[in-house]
Amino acid sequence: MASVPSLAVSGGAAAASASFPAAARADARRQPPSSVAVADKVGNSNGRSIQVAQNSGGMEAPLRPLDAEEAMGMLREGKTVRSAMYVPLLHRCVEAGSLDDARAVHGHMVKTGTGADMFVATSLVNAYMRCGASRDARTMFDRMPEKNVVTWTALITGYTLNSQPVAALEVFVEMLEDGRYPSHFTLGATLSACSASENVGLGKQVHGYTIKYGAEWITSIGNSLCRLYTKSGSLESAMRTFRRVPDKNVITWTTMISACAEDENFVELGLTLFVDMLMDGVMPNEFTLTSVMSLCGIRLDLNLGKQVQAFCFKIGCETNLPVKNSTMYLYLRKGETEEAMQLFEGIDDVSIITWNAMISGYAQIMETAKDDLHARSRGFQALKIFRNLKRSSLKPDLFTFSSILSVCSAMMALEQGEQIHSQTIKTGFLSDVVVNSALVNMYNKCGCIEDATKAFVEMSIRTLVTWTSMISGYSQHGRPQEAIQLFEDMRFAGIKPNEITFVSVLSACSYAGLVDEAERYFNMMKEEYKIEPVVDHYGCMIDMFVRLGRLDDAFSFIKRTGFEPNEAIWSSLVAGCRSHGNMELAFYAADRLLELNPKGIETYVLLLNMYISTGRWHDVARVRKLMKQEDLGILRDRSWITIKDKVYFFRANDKTHEQSDDLYQLLENLLEKAKTIGYEPYQNAELSDSEDDEKSAAGSLKHHSERLAVALGLLQTPPGATIRITKNITMCRDCHSSIKFFSLLANREIVVRDSKRLHKFKDGRCSCGDFSSLL
Repeated sequence: MASVPSLAVSGGAAAASASFPAAARADARRQPPSSVAVADKVGNSNGRSIQVAQNSGGMEAPLRPLDAEEAMGMLREGKTVRSAMYVPLLHRCVEAGSLDDARAVHGHMVKTGTGADMFVATSLVNAYMRCGASRDARTMFDRMPEKNVVTWTALITGYTLNSQPVAALEVFVEMLEDGRYPSHFTLGATLSACSASENVGLGKQVHGYTIKYGAEWITSIGNSLCRLYTKSGSLESAMRTFRRVPDKNVITWTTMISACAEDENFVELGLTLFVDMLMDGVMPNEFTLTSVMSLCGIRLDLNLGKQVQAFCFKIGCETNLPVKNSTMYLYLRKGETEEAMQLFEGIDDVSIITWNAMISGYAQIMETAKDDLHARSRGFQALKIFRNLKRSSLKPDLFTFSSILSVCSAMMALEQGEQIHSQTIKTGFLSDVVVNSALVNMYNKCGCIEDATKAFVEMSIRTLVTWTSMISGYSQHGRPQEAIQLFEDMRFAGIKPNEITFVSVLSACSYAGLVDEAERYFNMMKEEYKIEPVVDHYGCMIDMFVRLGRLDDAFSFIKRTGFEPNEAIWSSLVAGCRSHGNMELAFYAADRLLELNPKGIETYVLLLNMYISTGRWHDVARVRKLMKQEDLGILRDRSWITIKDKVYFFRANDKTHEQSDDLYQLLENLLEKAKTIGYEPYQNAELSDSEDDEKSAAGSLKHHSERLAVALGLLQTPPGATIRITKNITMCRDCHSSIKFFSLLANREIVVRDSKRLHKFKDGRCSCGDFSSLL
């Protein structure tokens, strides 16, 4: 064991009262705090001994260093020491985290009557707190006949370190009531307790106290105040305090920069503070640079990130793990996956935080990928990294599980999601509200509403996110009554809905055609919860009127509320008017839509299909011309299906699969049977991956990607198994209609999640109620 601080030990009480020359006492005070020294007649050790007068003949003998075990053994034998020499030994107990040794020292103090010494007793209070024994510390504190400000501060600091900030604040109040005046160390410790307990009110009172007694200018106090305000979300108050600190150190700057990195609205302020810090001559540390790299990640500024990375090399902290993690995450966010992987593979001691950064980074870039192929590729990479993590010596934590479940949700990877579900049960993380919320969302996105409901019901704690996800799930699965009832249950439980929750409940009302309830919730949102409607809320109301065929009411609602419909709402109106056969209003909505110069290629295909179906060929030519002017390219139709952990990919008119002939033959048979029970083909615009493909629209209908995926699912999965497909664009009207008939003919549940919503086909019906923005 390492040596402990210097301690002069003698043979008994008589030796303790022996003469101690002034020079020797001075030397003893200068003894380096790295060893315990004891009188030894044999010799010295490393020239670091001190001289004490011995009883035999006044000869001076050297003191030799003792290790901690030897020193503790001598104390247990009843050797007598000077009271001040307990302090360095207690420091060693703190360093070793040895509560047993601290109690042994305490026992020796009681035996020798040293416990009454305020200086030593205060050190013991501190040692108990640092070793996690807050009850022992409080008992010792209460038994002390005298206490000074250091004693009170040790107790306050200790409670905060032991995650008992409320107890720390109670001690501070008790101190003031006892007529004691806190030092700036006490005030700093109290402010830390206020931060930890989120007691901003008391923190502000302490702030006033520091101003009254002129302590605000002290750097450590300023740092504590900045931390208090940033943690409470009051960055403006933190900035005012920050500016009043005259001597800002690296902690001051880092506290503010880190706070800016946690709020994307203050990215520019954080980077400005970093520049000011350098201009002020303060050298950043690894914590500063980690936060600055995070700011670059939020800003998606790779050039600036590379400059910060070069600065890390310059000051020698490029190997610091948090710095590497934030740098790696920046590369991932910018899609520079090769560079990120090189950094990852170059880390010798990979922590779980590093693994999580890789998985969550790939999950993030799935949302910003340039197309669906790249998005799925990133998702597969995230699943591969998760698999490698399980093979390593580290274990996934709640952040790992929540991130990888979000990947499964995006990819509709139900089998992988179910495997991860079982792992959360084995590891005990299923009880965590974040993991459980991600699990509910995953089952909802994969079309498993019963499993989502089971996971939701089994949750002991539910957050607003969980309630909203479940309400949305019911709405998406065509179960509006359950969605509305759950919304009311949430309000009864005292959970305050947000604007996303209202989108879900209004969507449920739209599906069920509950006009009165929808208008009540719409008004409740504005009047009771003071939430201003946004486009999504207006869109739900219009969608409801259109579903019911009340097209005039839909346009009246737009006029009455005065909001400006966006591309999605006009598209919905076009689809709805066309569906109800009111082509006059459909053409009007189409003109308003084109006035917005839409950028989405699906919008133009929607218009093309409408004009083709009505034979308005001059409008078809006009839309095609606009598409060329906007350089929108081709609408690429792609679908995926997973069968036995293998993913199959289809394009429109795809014939690359080895069972291609069987797939097309099965589709021909199904379409013929569907026609006998009411299926009528729609004529749609061509969906192709080639601009040179000039096949007829009618001839291409049976070859859309999702129908090929359905055919493969019917061929390769056992009877009765659910078929799950993801599609990169909105389903066309013909595929939507035909797959309804397929579900009836094959007696299968078929789930298709397109770019707009989830479609659950069963017994010839769809969960969308046969109305959505179909192409």
